Amino acid sequence: MRTYTPKPGDVEKNWYVIDATDVVLGRLAAQAANLLRGKHKPQFAPNEDCGDHVVIINADKVVLTRGKADKKFAYRHSGYPGGLTAVSYRELLATHPERAVEKAVKGMVPHTKLGRAQLKKLRVYAGPEHPHASQNPQTYEITQIAQ
Repeated sequence: MRTYTPKPGDVEKNWYVIDATDVVLGRLAAQAANLLRGKHKPQFAPNEDCGDHVVIINADKVVLTRGKADKKFAYRHSGYPGGLTAVSYRELLATHPERAVEKAVKGMVPHTKLGRAQLKKLRVYAGPEHPHASQNPQTYEITQIAQ
């Protein structure tokens, strides 16, 4: 029996819209990463880009549980000595909620060339509007909301 390997033309790429209102950040990132990788498809292969395009709206209404908004920090480095900057997630969600969601999803895809290619199919918007209506995206429901 031969192993099935999907070709780039065999995979149909769909568009999904996820509403992040009152959804826990980690659960949202896990679902988005699965859609980006294509793990929900029967022709999934770990070495091929089988995933779909994901649009996340209302990123400013995402929720962190158990006080992580104040305890958890997002780090970035300027490249210069002493250039490490730490920002709490409460402040990051107030100023740049798109970055918080992108950072969470980035940690859940492979840290390779394939993972970087899959991340290019992620679009995150702070508000309810997005410019991808012409792609006819399907709504994707996340049933587990904040406790």
